Amino acid sequence: MLLFPLMAQNPEQDPRDAGQTHPAPITSRFLFVDVAAQRAKQLRRGAVVRLERQSHAPHKLERVAMEEVRSGLIDYTLPTRLEQFGKAQ
Repeated sequence: MLLFPLMAQNPEQDPRDAGQTHPAPITSRFLFVDVAAQRAKQLRRGAVVRLERQSHAPHKLERVAMEEVRSGLIDYTLPTRLEQFGKAQ
């Protein structure tokens, strides 16, 4: 399953502020892990952390990604059937 987390290039272009619909809350632990893994990959590549740090202790990026997803700070889309399997012939 491919996931496409949505990330704004800067805070002014945040899709959540543009009146777009939000994805449903994640109820599947497998979907949660997939979205958090994609976000952790983005963080490792230099994406800005969206959480306000509450402690000064360093956190692993995977933990930060999970907390961002749990807090609803990360929007995601699921691929359509056409995107998954290509065009029907």
